[in-house]
Amino acid sequence: MRWEGVHTALVTPFSDGDLDLPAYRALCERQLRAGIHGLVACGTTGETPTLSEPEWDRVVGAAVQVSAGSVPVTAGVGTNNTASTLDRIGRAQALGADAGLLVLPYYNKPSPDGLRAHVAACTAPGLPLVLYHVPGRTGQRVDPLLLAELSHTPGVVAVKEATGDLGYANTLLANTPIAVLSGDDGTFFPLMALGGAGVISVISDLAPAATVALYEAALSGDLCTARELHFGLLPIIDWLFHTTSPRPAKAALAAVGLCPNELRLPLVPLEGPVPDFVLDAVEA
Repeated sequence: MRWEGVHTALVTPFSDGDLDLPAYRALCERQLRAGIHGLVACGTTGETPTLSEPEWDRVVGAAVQVSAGSVPVTAGVGTNNTASTLDRIGRAQALGADAGLLVLPYYNKPSPDGLRAHVAACTAPGLPLVLYHVPGRTGQRVDPLLLAELSHTPGVVAVKEATGDLGYANTLLANTPIAVLSGDDGTFFPLMALGGAGVISVISDLAPAATVALYEAALSGDLCTARELHFGLLPIIDWLFHTTSPRPAKAALAAVGLCPNELRLPLVPLEGPVPDFVLDAVEA
């Protein structure tokens, strides 16, 4: 598998408190029809902290079944407990996931030596891992040279860098031998211009084909087209992140009948109408 392109961080639909797997499978199928390059199940956008372990298995399994090997499926395996992370890695392997998204441990703020030991332990089972650096969620901004060092760990196949800081990205890209994927839709195009390999995206939940078109234009060097697509998507991206994600994404998908506007506490649904300019961008 090549860890590049547009990988969609899927929302997890709920209906009356339960998983809505038919809606989830339909969302996966819609992504594949649009030509995305990978599915990401049980990431931040998928409200993973609210899923039980059996539910986590069902969501990852559904993505694997729908993909049927057509694109890689990356499962969010990271926790702030190495033992529980290893348990999820083993289950992801058993379910047929192609990689694990390994968020750097949140809340307990491990030292550099702790991060090295955690990543080494998590690569040992053999599932390819995508390191996920998102200090806005973890409370720990890792030095870019340390993140680059961690990316050299055998078994790490890509890095998802979600600071949106292009200065940080400069240092990381200059010292990282593997694919760096943007975890921030608003700076996805600029990161590609610096040598980034693609994006793990939320905007592609709404507009997968347009996000793929932006990636392909940037990859081919057609910067005029890429810039036009980037600025066309930017107002929608700004709206998607004006409050805690995935509240806006679910509201927009619900407004066009693609999934219920239901989240699990402590997140609550976004109230009020979805702006027309957002609805106009949601692809069939």
